[in-house]
This record gives sequence, C-alpha cells and structure tokens, in this order.
Amino acid sequence: MHLNKSVTYFSEHEVYPCPICLYGQISPLSLMDAMACDSCRHIFTTDIEKQQIKMADRQPPLIWRWNGKKWAEAHIEGVMGWGYWLGGIAFVILPTTILGLTVYTRPPIPGSTLAWLPTVWTGLAFLLHLAIIVWLVIEFYEFPIWAYLKSKRHLFGR
Repeated sequence: MHLNKSVTYFSEHEVYPCPICLYGQISPLSLMDAMACDSCRHIFTTDIEKQQIKMADRQPPLIWRWNGKKWAEAHIEGVMGWGYWLGGIAFVILPTTILGLTVYTRPPIPGSTLAWLPTVWTGLAFLLHLAIIVWLVIEFYEFPIWAYLKSKRHLFGR
C-alpha cells in the first residue's frame, strides 16, 4: 500500500487552520481535550478516529472532517431537514402569491395616482419575506460575518 506524503492525518496536538474564520489557527487548549481558534475564539472538540472536529460553543454543533489537507464537509448535527426548507419556501412564496393574485384579479384603476402601489407592495412582500428567511439561516448556521470581513481586511492590508 502506497501512502501519499502530502496527506496528513488529524492529530489533537498539531495546529490547523480555522474552518470558521479562515484566518486564525486552531491549537490545543492546555489541560483540556479541546482546541480553540486564536482569532475568532471558537472552541472545538476533537474526534481523532473519525478525523473530525465539532464546534463546542454552538448548539446544534457544526462538524468538519479533515481530508488530509483542509477542513471539508461542514454540516450541522441532525438538524435543518426538508421540512424546514419547505416551510421557508412557503413563507416566501405564499404571501407573495396571495398579494399577486389580489392585484391580478382586482387591478387598480389605470392612470390613478397610486396605481403602482400594489405591484411595489407585492415585490416588497417577496423581498422582505426572503430577507427574513436569509437572516434566520445566517443566525442558525452562525455564519461569522464580522470575522470573515476582518480576515478579508487583513488580507488586503487595511
């Protein structure tokens, strides 16, 4: 069996790039069976046998698998099934459809002062409901927007 020298196995005693902020490095915490990032300060527990780390300071935790070169396959432990996604799609589509059908079946008087309002109202309903779902997804997955922007600012030397 030939082993590739460029692939390294995950060890809880080494330093690795942070899978969250992509800027910092995760290293072992003294006297603990955990690792932490020096930039975004998230804490991870390790599973050496599965070559995985689990974000310990979040519920439900995010899990990454070490593929020998980088962290891959970030997923959430057992949540966000099809029911949630279908509910989110319905939350965006249903109000917009109801408003659109109302505007279509009872259009405003052509040439009136506010004839544009029902169309704009329908578009705003779609955009605002979509924004609510996007916000909830960002909150659920805890996408570190500020850490990401901080890492990009550092890369560009500002």
